[in-house]
Amino acid sequence: MTDNLRIIPLGGLGEIGRNMMIYEYGDTMIAVDVGLMFPDVDHPGVDLIIPDIDYIMQDPSRLKAIFLTHGHEDHIGAVPFLLKEVNAPVFCLQLTRGLLSVKLREHHLADSAEVNVVEPGDIIDVGPFSVEFFSVSHSIPDSAGLIIETPLGPIVHTGDFKLDHTPIMGQHTDLARLATVAEEGALLLCADSTYAEVEGYTPSEQRVAETLDRYIANAEGRVIVTTFASLISRAQIVIDSAARHGRRVFVTGRSMINNVTMARELGYLKVPANMLMSVNEMRSHPADKTVIICTGSQGEPTSALTRMASGNHQQITIQQGDTVILSSSPIPGNEKLVTRNIDMLYAAGAQVIYSRIADVHVHGHAAREELKIIHRLVRPQYFIPIHGEYRHLVMHRELAISLGMPPENAFILTDGDVLEIDEDSAGKGEKVSADYVYVDGLGIGDVDDFVLRDRQRLADDGFLVFVATIDRHNGTLTRSPQVMSHGFIGPDEEGAVLDEVRQLIVDVLGGEERTVDWKQLHESIREDVSDLLYRKTHRRPLVIPVMLEV
Repeated sequence: MTDNLRIIPLGGLGEIGRNMMIYEYGDTMIAVDVGLMFPDVDHPGVDLIIPDIDYIMQDPSRLKAIFLTHGHEDHIGAVPFLLKEVNAPVFCLQLTRGLLSVKLREHHLADSAEVNVVEPGDIIDVGPFSVEFFSVSHSIPDSAGLIIETPLGPIVHTGDFKLDHTPIMGQHTDLARLATVAEEGALLLCADSTYAEVEGYTPSEQRVAETLDRYIANAEGRVIVTTFASLISRAQIVIDSAARHGRRVFVTGRSMINNVTMARELGYLKVPANMLMSVNEMRSHPADKTVIICTGSQGEPTSALTRMASGNHQQITIQQGDTVILSSSPIPGNEKLVTRNIDMLYAAGAQVIYSRIADVHVHGHAAREELKIIHRLVRPQYFIPIHGEYRHLVMHRELAISLGMPPENAFILTDGDVLEIDEDSAGKGEKVSADYVYVDGLGIGDVDDFVLRDRQRLADDGFLVFVATIDRHNGTLTRSPQVMSHGFIGPDEEGAVLDEVRQLIVDVLGGEERTVDWKQLHESIREDVSDLLYRKTHRRPLVIPVMLEV
């Protein structure tokens, strides 16, 4: 082991989501955040994408602690998968622990995982590291950044943040503490880059509160609000507005119900007595006195709002006079799902309000002027832009350089890169594995890019399978081959094409006796069939040969 400080992103750099950073010195390693990423159209059938922990698993005993900045999925969603493989304590603020505990119960880890609740200002010593949590403003309560003291100097890891001077739940970004780090001499700043291409300042959550209150006050019928299940502050806004205007609230969607229940138990969500309704109460309650809070802001196929929009929800049917508010913005890749829901809601007779037409959502990330304030305040020796797609990282680096950061001290890292810092210099070392790990049902990592390519081909052109029964001694057909296809060609043309495939197999295998090289025969006949199909249809279905020896 060297005594260099090593910074290794295993996710979140060059992409949105899957945030995970490793800080390493000597034989001690700590992780900051272990998030997941949701699949898009390039990942058919995949449920989740999580960080690659192969580097950690080379010697899992070196991972001494896990620190979580806040409770969003892209920062805590993959913690259960990591804790199934390593035994390391987790440190986070109270609401983050509450959100994580829901996940740990689902993975049957609630009794075995060590999750420690800390407060801003608390310091945790882990080998050569001392880690202090400091308060930041974000779109979820109990968000924090980290000040990581190392033998070479302090690191500021902002987590997701913005500078909101009128936050709904009173949590500000602790600029005073950051100023004291600068006085000590900050070694490294790792700062949120998600909004680095946006000029100005990110609007306050208070603007959303005013907009939602106006729509709830003026709605003639039911108001249905969907947002991220972890956005506790947004749920508080809706509940407060409902109380002001004499409405009661019904909550639906598994994750929304779980998070609202947990947030109430922990005291983060203040709900007046007799405010929440049961299913039976909601069904009989006047529409103009009803607010519904639900999941489905990203158009998820099984979510409450999607089932309402498609008419498949067991308890709620969209009706004329409903006002549906999407208090969110689509995650990249979810745009089509969201707009499809909006169209279906309009078709069902609802008035639909969403972020393109009203201020019903603001992001929790700092825009360029806020980022400038952080850079001028911290004045680090080195800088790494984190949390963002590649263009965000580039623009954040350019912003840092424009403020006086030497270009050679500002590093763009992507997942798997290793930045090594010693007493005199900093530079990139060898990369480590940081591939996508796909979660598909109960399988973790058993789906790879080859499987996804096959799934995409099946989705694009369908498949054709043929069964050829061959004499193992002389390599000739013993009966007529069977040919079947699905999703490849319409029924009117299918018979003629399959007949030609069948005849091709007979021509190839029905002649002279031969010595059978099964692997070579399998590949050559598959290619012959594929070529025939392309000549006839200009399509490339997945061809699956089945060779039976008798």
